[in-house]
Amino acid sequence: MADDIKTLDDLKSVVSGSSAVAATETETAAPREPVRDAQGRAYATGKRKDAVARVWVKPGTGKVEVNGKEMDKYFARPVLQLIVNQPFGVANVEGQFDVYATVAGGGLSGQAGAVKHGISKALQLYDPSLRSALKAAGFLTRDSRVVERKKYGKAKARRSFQFSKR
Repeated sequence: MADDIKTLDDLKSVVSGSSAVAATETETAAPREPVRDAQGRAYATGKRKDAVARVWVKPGTGKVEVNGKEMDKYFARPVLQLIVNQPFGVANVEGQFDVYATVAGGGLSGQAGAVKHGISKALQLYDPSLRSALKAAGFLTRDSRVVERKKYGKAKARRSFQFSKR
């Protein structure tokens, strides 16, 4: 094989031939299959800041339960409820799925973001056709921003103590 390649044109033909084979193999890959458990639920883990949410999604009437409480009781602020319900609006499936979530760590805002991330991942596992809409909205990407650590000699992560010239 290496003896056959004497010019750049020979190299191009060999490389283009192998990449064409690789391209046809990826194009014929099977479409994504739904991932569901024995009860017909899709499970996913969502994360945001220090919060981690375990989320189960199944067909239903649109009931959302977080840590054993109704969503409007657990996330009392309307902004947090809006954040949790965003994936359903983007995927046009409002009121079609029941959600059961357990969430731990962080504060309420981080927990709402974690539940949103988990719902988005679980929806695309339940129905892979929803993936493009959720991915375009950026809901499948884990928001990697976390609190910066405090440094020694500083009041906070970047805040210095007041400087006194004299």
